[in-house]
Amino acid sequence: MRLLRTAAACLVLGLPALAGCGQSDPGAAPGASASASPAAAPGFPVTVQAGNGAVTVPARPARIVSLSPSATEGLFAIGAGPQVVAVDDQSTYPAEAPKTGLSGFKPNAEAIIAQKPDLVVLANDTGGIVAALAKVGVPVLLEPAAVKLDDSYDQIADLGAATGNTAKAGEVVATMRQRIERLTAAAPKDNKLSFYHELDSTPYSVTSSTFIGQIYGLFGLTNIADEAPDPAGGYPKLSGEFVVEADPDLIFLADTKCCGQTKETLAKRPGWAGLSALAKDQVILLDDDIASRWGPRVADLVETVGAAVEKAAS
Repeated sequence: MRLLRTAAACLVLGLPALAGCGQSDPGAAPGASASASPAAAPGFPVTVQAGNGAVTVPARPARIVSLSPSATEGLFAIGAGPQVVAVDDQSTYPAEAPKTGLSGFKPNAEAIIAQKPDLVVLANDTGGIVAALAKVGVPVLLEPAAVKLDDSYDQIADLGAATGNTAKAGEVVATMRQRIERLTAAAPKDNKLSFYHELDSTPYSVTSSTFIGQIYGLFGLTNIADEAPDPAGGYPKLSGEFVVEADPDLIFLADTKCCGQTKETLAKRPGWAGLSALAKDQVILLDDDIASRWGPRVADLVETVGAAVEKAAS
C-alpha cells in the first residue's frame, strides 16, 4: 500500500511464519486457535479502543491477518511477527512479512476467513468488512490513517495490547518519541525555508493539515501547497506553473519508486529546470513507502527531513 500515494492518485486515503500455533478447535469461532488461551497468556481477554470502538480480543492471537502496511510494520516492530500468518498485497516491509494477494483496499471476507484468523487489522472499513468479520466471531481492529503523530503512537500501543506485546510496543513508542524529539530539537526553526512534497508526478501534494504535512511542520518549514487554490481535503493537485511560481527551497519526492521521479526528470518539466531547489541540489529522494505510512519508520522520515533542512540552512 502506498496509502498516501493512493490517496493522492485516487483521492482515497486509507493505507499492512506462524509460530507455536496448534490446530483449531472445530467448535470454536472461525479463526480461533486452540493453542491461544487466557491461561497461556496472562492479561487476556483484553479490550482495545480502536477506530471501530471497543474491541475485545479473548485470547492471545496466534493467527493475525494484517491488511494495512502501517499495521504490518508495527506488528513486526513490537515482536508480533511470529503471530502474523498473512498480510495484504501492499505490505512490502519487512521482507519476511507473509505477503499474499489479499487486498486492504477491497477486502474480501471469504478470502480473509480462509486464513482462519483470530485477529484482523484493517485501515479501512470498505464494504462493511468489519461487520462481515464480526458475524463469524473474528475480532477486528480498525486503525485508520493517522492524522497526527499521537495517532501513530496510539495505534502501536493498540497493537501491543491486542497481541500480548504491550511492553515491547511501549519500548517502540518511547524510542520513536525520543528520536523524533531529538531530531527536531536539533534543527534550526528559523530557517525560513519553503518546500514542496510530491506524492506523484500528476502532481499531487500535501498541505500542513495532513499527517505528512505535520512532519514538515516540526521543522518550521513553509509548505507551498498551503496556498493551493483548492486544498482538496489536504491533498491538492497542483499545476506545474504553481510550483514554478512558488519556487520552493526544498523539493521532497515521494514518487521515486512508483513513478521513477528524480532531479533529472523534474528538470524536463516545463519551467522546472530553473527552480532554486534544482540549482542548489536540494531535491530529496524519499522512500515512497516510508513517506506514505504512519508506523515505526516515521522516525526515519523525520531524520531524512531534518538532514535536508540542516543542509539547506547551512
